[in-house]
Amino acid sequence: MTNPNVFILMGVSATGKTTLGHALAKMTGGTFYDGDDFHPESNRSKMSSGQALSDGDRVPWLQILADLIASKESETLPSFIACSALKESYREILRSGAQNLAFLHLHTDPEILRQRITARYESGKHFMPPSLLDSQLEILEIPNGALFCDVSKSLEEVVQTIKNRFPYLSSY
Repeated sequence: MTNPNVFILMGVSATGKTTLGHALAKMTGGTFYDGDDFHPESNRSKMSSGQALSDGDRVPWLQILADLIASKESETLPSFIACSALKESYREILRSGAQNLAFLHLHTDPEILRQRITARYESGKHFMPPSLLDSQLEILEIPNGALFCDVSKSLEEVVQTIKNRFPYLSSY
């Protein structure tokens, strides 16, 4: 693998994909994209009402993200995209337009996730209710070839893990 220019920050809800994506974009001068922003309103409404998305709901959304990935690969500065990418079939769609893409799998203890998702939902900071965490954990297929990032560690430690694996990111 040559040096990837597009990174997918993947994992279930509340793993800190957005926080980490913003930190990496700031560090490199790159761009962060929150995959949730690309969901059609029907998906957002469904999740807000406590209904898990089906594969049929996700495929058009994933294709939009695959097109975004393809458009960003040749840019000089890196792009960081937060996307749950829970199943291998979803990751295959994301790879469909990519020549060189890296997956960063964000994970931690489910109880930590439950506390995080509850706090942000109750504060109105995110549309997804805590009740959907279990459905995400159930369908998560552990990725092969991804860099695993334990998000129970500090943001600085997680960024350092990524810089250790992709040292060229420090040169931006």
